[in-house]
Amino acid sequence: MSGGMTVSELAMAWGVVGHQVVARLAEAELSSAAKTGVASLLAQERGATLVSISTWADEHRDEAPGSWHYVNFPRGDCRYVPERDCPGGHCVVAAADAQLRVLASDAPAEMRLRALKYVVHLVADVHQPLHAGWGDDRGGNSYQLQAFGEGTNLHAFWDAGFFRQLNESAESMATRLWSMPSPLLTAPPLSMAKAAEESCQHVAGEGFYPIGRQVNLAYLETYTPLVEQRLLLAGARLAGYLNEVFTDKHPTMGFKPPPR
Repeated sequence: MSGGMTVSELAMAWGVVGHQVVARLAEAELSSAAKTGVASLLAQERGATLVSISTWADEHRDEAPGSWHYVNFPRGDCRYVPERDCPGGHCVVAAADAQLRVLASDAPAEMRLRALKYVVHLVADVHQPLHAGWGDDRGGNSYQLQAFGEGTNLHAFWDAGFFRQLNESAESMATRLWSMPSPLLTAPPLSMAKAAEESCQHVAGEGFYPIGRQVNLAYLETYTPLVEQRLLLAGARLAGYLNEVFTDKHPTMGFKPPPR
């Protein structure tokens, strides 16, 4: 990520399944006002749903800088410092906050739909730990390893490899996760900056970088609960953001991102 990621390296952040899971979880937690507001914007595109737009930002990389999908931290320091970590506002934290403001504004409907597409995607991205990882190895992109006998890198494994190993559809996974008790689902959404710091702290945890650069069944079993937790939190927080944007009193105005 230091120096930027290529499109191929970031083609499927959290994977199609992961983004669809987050969208499904969020959809189930929308208020009636948010459901109405979201549906009004989605009606501009025939058949569009939160799930169908969840990967739009990965499929249209020419629409915005790739740096919108991640934030870099210097190794060992998970404090978000905008001037250092997000120069010019080119990182997932600033991009998501900016798109939330557009979504909550009186901008034309087509601009607000585009903002919704980014919000749905970027809130999920920042919960993938390596989208808020170390700059010196480009969020794990430069950390080569073997995963179940195949060559890959740590970022790619967390983006998509996990889901290939779990071999579960987005619908099935969302239903299963939704049934899991979690008091965190009722918590107000963190700021994007705090969510990024939270992801970074997981990357900093002992064992996150696999011993001997080998991802095996033990690693999968150890970190699957974290993957599930991050998906649950992303869904809950995305719903929280949308519920704040589309309130009964202010269906399109008045949203301010939580303080950093």
